[in-house]
Amino acid sequence: MKFKLIYPKWPKLERQTEFHLPPHGPVVFAAALPDYVDIEFIDENLEEIDFDDPVDFVGISMMLTLQIKRGWEIADIYRKKGIKVIFGGISTMLHAEETRRHADAVFLGEAEGRMEEVFADFRHDRLKPCYDYIDKRPPIEMVGPARRDILKRRLYNYKGVQMVDLVHASRGCRFNCYPCAVAYLGGREFRPRPVDTAVAEMAGIDNNRLFIVDNSLSQDTSWEMDLFREMIPLKKKWCCHPIEDKPEVLELAARAGAWYVYQAVFDTSDYIRERIKRYHDNGIAVEGTILLGLDSHSEDYIKRLIDFLLEIELDLAEFTVLTPFPHTRAYAELAAQKRILSHDWNDFSADKVVFQPKQMSPERLQELFEYAWNTFYQDEPQEIKMSKLFKLVIEKEMADNTFRPRNRELTGQAFGRSVAGNHV
Repeated sequence: MKFKLIYPKWPKLERQTEFHLPPHGPVVFAAALPDYVDIEFIDENLEEIDFDDPVDFVGISMMLTLQIKRGWEIADIYRKKGIKVIFGGISTMLHAEETRRHADAVFLGEAEGRMEEVFADFRHDRLKPCYDYIDKRPPIEMVGPARRDILKRRLYNYKGVQMVDLVHASRGCRFNCYPCAVAYLGGREFRPRPVDTAVAEMAGIDNNRLFIVDNSLSQDTSWEMDLFREMIPLKKKWCCHPIEDKPEVLELAARAGAWYVYQAVFDTSDYIRERIKRYHDNGIAVEGTILLGLDSHSEDYIKRLIDFLLEIELDLAEFTVLTPFPHTRAYAELAAQKRILSHDWNDFSADKVVFQPKQMSPERLQELFEYAWNTFYQDEPQEIKMSKLFKLVIEKEMADNTFRPRNRELTGQAFGRSVAGNHV
């Protein structure tokens, strides 16, 4: 059976480096497919879809809300040809009802242990409109290595430079942050993979630099420290979302190869100031993720926040505006207050104001978003800050004799925008 799995294209944001990471969702999904399935993966950001190429079944994997409308267009083309289409991925789960209008089936939830049923139904012409496993998550022990063999590796480079590989060591999140959909997508229970399994997958990736995409590693101290201990011999260099703010954890993370973290900067407190300093004291760089437009944010506050970011010497900063993605607390609250101004999903890019802020006009928040980017990078351009981050990883690699000149990676945003929190 020939199964074509498509990752729809989306427009790059104005301040986003033109690069492409190997996507994570499709390679994890592919590992759950039955052995008899012959899979071809198409990343439409890098290659065109041949709609005339013979295929038995089409899957569309969508991570970002920005991919939704293009995914629907692709499905409509195939279905007019009489070819059945199934959708899956994060944004399918967030926009399931609308997506069902363009699909023969939608798959909601985690794929491990479920695909035999789906493909058997397809082969016997009894495909269900919806396979809903959101609240029926498989045992975390079932999660094995992703199938990175489906990727056309030559395509994932920037100016001839190979990108980092994505890997995950856990699922779920015990937090339920205001702008974030992870509590809905993966559940409120933190589900760490067995350390030996996660580390074995990392060891098997032919790339010295990784992005550990877990929503937060800072959820179970004992597991987190065990993970870092077992990672030390790998001599990989990696970035991630927050690491627990404890001296013994940060020290282990540094020994395990922590290169930089995406750390939310949510206020101008001494705690945040010291939090960033502790990362730096352990040789771990910080890209601050800064969300603008919360109800507590006035114009003066946002300007003070930018000054604070410069004071604490963040290595990089990424600014987004609050975006009310479905199945978040932000969406529920703003929808109830009739403050959502657009439901054009192409506007939900986290750099456009699609709601009515509490303390200013939408236009003024948009201006302050631009002000934040321009002011933070005014004295030292983004490219210079990125080059310093690159220099840091080279120094780390040379210190343990793992530097490979052929793997010259760009840094900071060249490794991807954070998909946790406000950018789903």
